[in-house]
Amino acid sequence: MSIAVDLNRCQGYAQCAFLAPEIFTMHGDEALLYNPDADEAQRKKLAQAAAACPVQAILVDAVDEPAEAVPGAR
Repeated sequence: MSIAVDLNRCQGYAQCAFLAPEIFTMHGDEALLYNPDADEAQRKKLAQAAAACPVQAILVDAVDEPAEAVPGAR
């Protein structure tokens, strides 16, 4: 399972760190740190964290998909 966070889009709301602290942590007030290769056992928490992101900056498994499978990709 792979995770990607669009750090340009992330606004530091920390909902992900609250819901999945094993994967996401805040460094200071705005810098997000995360484990890009989370364990499969953490998938449920990760899905909740991604869904809770107000700006939808978290992508799960998207880095493994071919470009044509990602909407809007070229």
